[in-house]
Amino acid sequence: MPAKGKHRRPKNSPLTRRFVAAGTGGAALALPMLGATGAEAATPSAAHALTAAAPAAVTPAAATHTVAAGESLSKIAREHGVSGGWKKLYEDNRKAVGADPSLIRPGLKLTIGAKAKAPAARSASERADRSAERSAPAAKAATYPDNLDGWIREALDVMGRHGIPGSYEGIHRNIMRESSGNPFAINNWDINAVNGTPSKGLLQVIAPTFEAYHVPGTANDAYDPVANIVAACNYAADRYGSIDNVNGPY
Repeated sequence: MPAKGKHRRPKNSPLTRRFVAAGTGGAALALPMLGATGAEAATPSAAHALTAAAPAAVTPAAATHTVAAGESLSKIAREHGVSGGWKKLYEDNRKAVGADPSLIRPGLKLTIGAKAKAPAARSASERADRSAERSAPAAKAATYPDNLDGWIREALDVMGRHGIPGSYEGIHRNIMRESSGNPFAINNWDINAVNGTPSKGLLQVIAPTFEAYHVPGTANDAYDPVANIVAACNYAADRYGSIDNVNGPY
């Protein structure tokens, strides 16, 4: 038993030692002391939690080639190093070229390297334009009379598509001198006939010349009026600059 008048010094309990007083004006608030190990770990930043997105693959844009007079798919494919040659070039541009790969007109635009893709969506004005095109009557193919005038006019249209110079007057003038307008005229007496290659047709073309200057898309027949005119004008353009410059035997 403790002696009278003596006061024991109270012991601090373990719970009391874990708190300290905080405050002012005599008021105290017991706050727990937190150790470093008791603090919660910081949450990683959301930016660190995201992984960098891989860059989107970029498809190189296809090149465009405008056909010039005298060019062929084979020549264009070689110039641009098209893998697969003219067949691949034709496959990618079949819609623009048409059924015959040998018939490519000057001014035609070809896609090199990849097929041209249609846009995903069209504007209202574009859709309206296409709707109007569909409703409009299709243009009729040109027709020509089966006579000298019609043959010359059709030949001039073919020549225009292939960049071959010549005028109606120049063609007509030379036809009248060479054959008088007879598409089946043949010369069986001159040196060409002696050599086995008689001059034939409206513009009196010998077989070797016709074969060398024949234009694809016309008949492979020297007696065909249009084919004969176009081949002769092609030859005259190569040698004289134009059929218009021919005023005698050529």
